[in-house]
Amino acid sequence: MTDAKFLSFEGIDGCGKSTQAKRLAAHLTTAGQEVILTREPGGSPGAEAIRSLLLTGATDKWSAETELLLFTAARRDHLERTITPALSAGKIVVCDRFADSTRVYQGATRGDLRGKVDELHRAVIGREPDLTLIIDVDPEVALARGLARNSGEDRFEDFGLPFQQKLRAGFLALAAQYPQRCHIIDGNRTPEAIFTDVLSLATS
Repeated sequence: MTDAKFLSFEGIDGCGKSTQAKRLAAHLTTAGQEVILTREPGGSPGAEAIRSLLLTGATDKWSAETELLLFTAARRDHLERTITPALSAGKIVVCDRFADSTRVYQGATRGDLRGKVDELHRAVIGREPDLTLIIDVDPEVALARGLARNSGEDRFEDFGLPFQQKLRAGFLALAAQYPQRCHIIDGNRTPEAIFTDVLSLATS
């Protein structure tokens, strides 16, 4: 892997995607690649400010429509200031979540908003990752992990297990919709076993 490439990790809260994104970025860096490890919401100063609004507070703090607008605003800033410049410089971008999360969280589980999600994405983002790795984990296990982190960014975990189950179904449906880009990885294994699959897909 020597050319610019945009890789994203997706999955329900607590699935282990952040760990795998960090491992992949470290591995590629050690192999001599120029890598940008970033995340959503966040990844640029403006987007990080919006992150704190979205991921903290009560579950009813925002409607699904308001969340959609805030996530998209953060993503646009992230794209302008971090992702596009890195790709233009020939770097590899490893991103912990991207637009697929909005398709699932706001488009499929927080309201029937998928049409609005796609319309807004086309209008102001217009970019998809080259490869998306979806870490698939038992929602009950993932929720326990997410809450155990006690990160203070637990707003979506606080929606409970039924919400996480809907999220998992949404990500599986997304992988079926975009089979060329999205790949499911069994996350119910050791981090080492998961990373073997991550590395195989990311470097093929």
